[in-house]
Amino acid sequence: MMQKNQSSFTISELISHATTMQKSAIATYSNFKVGAALRSIDGTIIGGFNIESVSYGLTMCAERVAIFSALTAGHKQFTHLALVTDIGVFPCGACRQMIYEFCSDASIIIATPQAIIATTSIKELMPHAFCDNDLEQSKKRLIS
Repeated sequence: MMQKNQSSFTISELISHATTMQKSAIATYSNFKVGAALRSIDGTIIGGFNIESVSYGLTMCAERVAIFSALTAGHKQFTHLALVTDIGVFPCGACRQMIYEFCSDASIIIATPQAIIATTSIKELMPHAFCDNDLEQSKKRLIS
């Protein structure tokens, strides 16, 4: 679900969008519903929700669904990511890696449908992330 270019923007609107996404989550096995809303630099809001599979390893988190949907739609820069759960949890490790790679400048809002729990950044959540510089250093070591 995408909303196009909102001229005025509030965090509460982003959380509301993530809450709407949470209600659509497919959490058949855990019943742990997660919604995400990602705001691109042009103001477009892209939503995502978790999608569980009976084969747990194939499950997709809400954050990654939102990021992949945004990238597929051509968005490459993001200002905010809201994550909504009933208890206000932070992204898992796999999502942190994807956020670091594709949304490194975005503010991250952790919330429940009723309240903001925290506002943070991926650099605070993952200060020593694996990144493209690590690959470059590895290649240089192999060559020398």
